Amino acid sequence: MSTTEQQRDAASGHGSPHDLMSPEVNVQRIMRTGTVWFTAAVGTVGVFLGLLLASGWRPSQLAAPDQFLWWIGSLAVVLSIGLLGWSGCPILEVDVPTADRNKTRTMQWGTALFIAGGAIAVAALLLGPAH
Repeated sequence: MSTTEQQRDAASGHGSPHDLMSPEVNVQRIMRTGTVWFTAAVGTVGVFLGLLLASGWRPSQLAAPDQFLWWIGSLAVVLSIGLLGWSGCPILEVDVPTADRNKTRTMQWGTALFIAGGAIAVAALLLGPAH
């Protein structure tokens, strides 16, 4: 980018595309989206588990291997909610570059564990007896 283009971008309030991934901008974005992901994850689990338990279903109705899958998936989902909550927490435990790295990792792992854990738990339900 030429000096003239940089000056024009600076005057218009637009930074370079690399500014989008600067540690400061990324941490702010993760804290916003982490809060949204955390809220969505807690709400989804609340509705899903609430309806499931209200129907009278209990994990003890599953065969032993399916129960194991259910609890592994559930544990992964609980861990993911903790990671997403930490990502969205507006407190920086250390300097911005380190917080950027930590919050990026917890957001990625939290999202992946939520998806994988949910899929494992639902698979265990589908393998169980139909009523």
